[in-house]
Amino acid sequence: MEKVVLKANERKIGTKGDLTELRKNGRVPGVFYGRHDKPISVDVTEKALKPLVFTSQAHLISLELEGAGVHDCVMKDIQFDPLTDRVVHFDLYALTVGEKIQLQVPVQIRGAAVGVKDGGMLQHLLYKVEIECFPKDMPRYLDVDITNLNIGDAIHAGSLSFENITILSPEDAVIVSVVAPKGEKTADEGEEDDETAQPVVIGKGKSEEEE
Repeated sequence: MEKVVLKANERKIGTKGDLTELRKNGRVPGVFYGRHDKPISVDVTEKALKPLVFTSQAHLISLELEGAGVHDCVMKDIQFDPLTDRVVHFDLYALTVGEKIQLQVPVQIRGAAVGVKDGGMLQHLLYKVEIECFPKDMPRYLDVDITNLNIGDAIHAGSLSFENITILSPEDAVIVSVVAPKGEKTADEGEEDDETAQPVVIGKGKSEEEE
């Protein structure tokens, strides 16, 4: 996978006011760390960070840290402002040759589900999946084929299988599903309603306690 170059400055840990001033100047604070690396506080331009954050693909990053060399890493965590959706902080995790990494990778669905053609509604619920793999096997995204999904069917994280990749997300996490149109029920849902329906009692008399 081709690496994306990200230029950063090392910064000193300051006050909350220092971080506010940093962001006003169009820079975003972050941390670079790894299993064998001491955490380093860094900052990058907001413009340089956007292509790595607002994307449907995962990236290998070549971090060019002024005065501290070049480091291979991946984006590990991103924090957003709840009101503006601007990135306010990020974590970069250092890669080590021969050691596996854990990260989130986007899910891209392809195909036209049979159930949608029959009137069902497609629900894409999980857009990223947690995986573990060696850096050389890191995918840009996970390709999920939905062609055979009928109404009432779903693809769970536990059913995904990719070479050299271990899925870490909960097995029962729903990636994508096809549901019946609003107001309609699948055959299974109808049977459940019949089994759980309770008889209506008319003219119920007083209980012994009421008497």
